[in-house]
Amino acid sequence: MSFLLGIAGVAVGAVLQFWFNVLLEEHKKKDQRALDDKRKVLLRSALENMPADAEWRKLTTLCGIIGAEPRETTRLLIELGARGSESDEDVWALLSDKPLKRM
Repeated sequence: MSFLLGIAGVAVGAVLQFWFNVLLEEHKKKDQRALDDKRKVLLRSALENMPADAEWRKLTTLCGIIGAEPRETTRLLIELGARGSESDEDVWALLSDKPLKRM
């Protein structure tokens, strides 16, 4: 009898741990989405408010503004509707401001 109770306890514990992990992952994803949204607001502001003598923003500058690594910053820029330059490396602008030219 105690053997069956032990097995039942293990099974219940495993199910509870599984659901705890699922809820924890959902919470982490929600936090990441909220952070991404805040970062996109900052990126959009940086790209819409360029210095008078600039048409592009450096990726390093954008990374510093939002506190993210280049890979993460690039992902957010693409989601935002920005693009990199075809001729200059590591500079970005909104696609609406710098549309790709037809060939």
